[in-house]
Amino acid sequence: MDERLKQQLEFVLEIDKEKNIFRQTHLSGQGRNENDAEHAWHMAIMAYLLREYSNEPVDIGRVMLMCLIHDIVEIDAGDTYAYDADGLKTQKAREDAAKERIFSLLPEDQKQELVRIFDEFEAFQTPEAKFARAMDNLQPLLLNDSNDGGDWKEHEVNAEKVYGRQRKTKRGSEKLFEVTDQILKENIAKGNLPE
Repeated sequence: MDERLKQQLEFVLEIDKEKNIFRQTHLSGQGRNENDAEHAWHMAIMAYLLREYSNEPVDIGRVMLMCLIHDIVEIDAGDTYAYDADGLKTQKAREDAAKERIFSLLPEDQKQELVRIFDEFEAFQTPEAKFARAMDNLQPLLLNDSNDGGDWKEHEVNAEKVYGRQRKTKRGSEKLFEVTDQILKENIAKGNLPE
């Protein structure tokens, strides 16, 4: 086996560990905690299906790749809950170190390509990054809604915090933010999300 293929297969095996990183979000129907790989897969399919609602035309393949790789760094950095103020303070440093180690398993050209795509997602500037981020916000919201706000209740998250995160969805999709807003208002009315 040549060195390039050996590196690629090593990376492929390494990212299998993403299946062992469990998130705070539960699967629909009161299921177990979702893992990072399931979250990424779900987001990628959502992006493809919902692409017509992007505010701007996007390269959907690039969006899907962003969705698939954006949490690979959590193999080392761990999952940081969206509303964990202390965890968010150290998230970037932990993820930068993980990005360097994990993507360095690849041949240099592929490492640079995936780092660029990862960094583009994090910078939240391009139409693709904005739409991928909208998926990253919408996917757990849909699961939480399907579970009667269970994760919000468990972590004592209020509507202001959720709206603070979800307003960024609007930058990727005005239409999907309308849906988000409707879901949040319904959960507030039901008592699932205190104001």
